[in-house]
Amino acid sequence: MAVYLITYDLNSPGQDYTKVYDEIKSFGSWAHYMESVWFVDTSYSATTMRDRLKSKIDSNDTVLISKVTEYSGWAPQKMWDWLNSRV
Repeated sequence: MAVYLITYDLNSPGQDYTKVYDEIKSFGSWAHYMESVWFVDTSYSATTMRDRLKSKIDSNDTVLISKVTEYSGWAPQKMWDWLNSRV
């Protein structure tokens, strides 16, 4: 298992992106403390998650998926607790 950061720009105002969020949640244990950033603890590869998300987003949307190995910043303590217990 590894923790990945998934971040995106969903560029179609008014679109219902519930299917995107539901797909991300299906990858494994997840944390969502910033508007367009998710963390997932999963056995899936970045490529597999990308391929699964492709059918859930519009052609003008962008997605970046990256394995988390080091992190720092300012965020709610709940996010740090989640990360610290998994990375």
